[in-house]
Amino acid sequence: MNSYLLPLLAVIIGVVIAFFTKKQKSLYTKLLLSFSGAFLLALTLFDLLPEVYLHLNAKKTGLYIMFGILLQIILEFFSKGAEHGHVHIHNKDTNFPWLLFISLCIHSFLEGFPIHQHNDMVYGVLIHKIPIAILITAFLLKSSYSKFQIIFFLIVFASMTPFGTFISNHSSVMLNYVDVINAFVIGIFLHIATTILFESSEGHKFNLSKLIAIILGIIIAYFI
Repeated sequence: MNSYLLPLLAVIIGVVIAFFTKKQKSLYTKLLLSFSGAFLLALTLFDLLPEVYLHLNAKKTGLYIMFGILLQIILEFFSKGAEHGHVHIHNKDTNFPWLLFISLCIHSFLEGFPIHQHNDMVYGVLIHKIPIAILITAFLLKSSYSKFQIIFFLIVFASMTPFGTFISNHSSVMLNYVDVINAFVIGIFLHIATTILFESSEGHKFNLSKLIAIILGIIIAYFI
């Protein structure tokens, strides 16, 4: 049940934090992004990557992972990097951001596939989604979109990861492709996590608080 509830809870937490703070990007959000990037990357390397290589041909697995990286790059062409903390919405624009919405939904749907019962990847997705939900909600609240559009955006966005998990667990058609899709998701996670970590040091300056957040993310992922 946690596989379905925790990703939903992550978005709810992000929405609540954004609603009360009304900040686009605070120091705490940046630190949480750094922690989530390290945590997600470590869990991908510790848990998901070995599992996929165990079930698939090694060279094909590498190819699928590269396709996942390319897919995320294509999605970010439309989302402008919202998956790792960059949200660009024009305050006076009243047209619904379909490209951002669709690309985020595809990303969220796919990241639900590696989540199975008793699989630690759900915690990686949980930690990853909280700061993203904070940033997306903060920008939506400052936009000129209607309340209905904002609520619709957040509800569908929140439901896509549990929907991906449900499909991966219950679809007989997808059952034969779960490992392939998981390899794609590894590429997506690798791209997002490394982008967050590379961007966490602004101007490549040493920042002790961010370094500690990254180290903590790795350590907790190892012992989880």
